[in-house]
Amino acid sequence: MAVSVDLAKALDKAYEDKSLKEILDASPAALAGVTDADAEHLAAAFNIKTVRQFGENKYFAIAAALAAVEKAG
Repeated sequence: MAVSVDLAKALDKAYEDKSLKEILDASPAALAGVTDADAEHLAAAFNIKTVRQFGENKYFAIAAALAAVEKAG
């Protein structure tokens, strides 16, 4: 089954037409609502320099899982 996802609203305008690899390798500021200053804070606090690292960060994954459990329960 093919899966299609429209990420336009989730990405900064400059990244809407980029490949998945380009987006994952980009600064977290490629995500809509994340500023360059936010990205600098993520780098300083968690050594997160890419969207990939942001998505793979264990602390964010734990927080997302806890929020999902609360929402389901």
